[in-house]
Amino acid sequence: MKKTLTKILFWTLAVVITLGSAYYQRKTGPTYPKNIDLNIDGNLISFNLPRSGDSNEDKLVEIPYSESVNNITLNYRHFPVNEDFTLINFTHIDDNVVAYLPKQIPAGKLEYYLSFDNIETEHVVIRFKGTVPNWALIPHVIFIFLAMLISNLAGLFALGKMEKHVFYGKLTLLLLLLGGMVFGPIVQYYAFGQAWTGIPFGWDLTDNKTLIAFIFWIVAVWGNRKSPKYRYTLIASIILFLIFIIPHSLFGSELDYSSGKVVTGFIQLLF
Repeated sequence: MKKTLTKILFWTLAVVITLGSAYYQRKTGPTYPKNIDLNIDGNLISFNLPRSGDSNEDKLVEIPYSESVNNITLNYRHFPVNEDFTLINFTHIDDNVVAYLPKQIPAGKLEYYLSFDNIETEHVVIRFKGTVPNWALIPHVIFIFLAMLISNLAGLFALGKMEKHVFYGKLTLLLLLLGGMVFGPIVQYYAFGQAWTGIPFGWDLTDNKTLIAFIFWIVAVWGNRKSPKYRYTLIASIILFLIFIIPHSLFGSELDYSSGKVVTGFIQLLF
């Protein structure tokens, strides 16, 4: 009975840790919409500025309409290019005022900000990506999420000195292989035209952190092949957890507008 309750507790903790870390990664990631709050003439206006767009369509930027909102312009330029900003006026449609950022080829980025008379928002960077088919994206997301969940579970089982951590470790490695090393490059190829931009070809953080986690889990599974060694599983699960909460898309694919080639760039968190 005690062993069953312990398993239930470990499963519950694994789910909570996984969901919490996934939410944290998404909220802190540089492609997550930037929340903006402006006080204009005593009126608080809240809206989001997108930081990710599809290459097949212009990206909509919209804010709620208010009588205090006048003379709004959308100012953008290619990133990271030292050029003048292009200005676009917003249009009043229904309950919003809207403008569109021009679409860019995959991995192309724009730096932009909004200006309201004498008030300007902070600058943000948006990256455009190609359309990823669902047959590649959905398995990638599911396998990576399950890998994190089972990895956390394996670590908890190892911490509790329960030998089934070996089975969950093997399952984690399989899920990482499928989600990170098989479907991951496929998603990357459709999104940015390159299947792998990590070591030894570049410094794409998403690719490299997946590779590091995969290597640690190979070592853990190999180390447990003859007899359970709890420390191997525990270390690999901690490494994957730490890697998983690193904001997604840092040092990601970026279009070099001067050469027309996709390189490893950096989406600034401070924008």
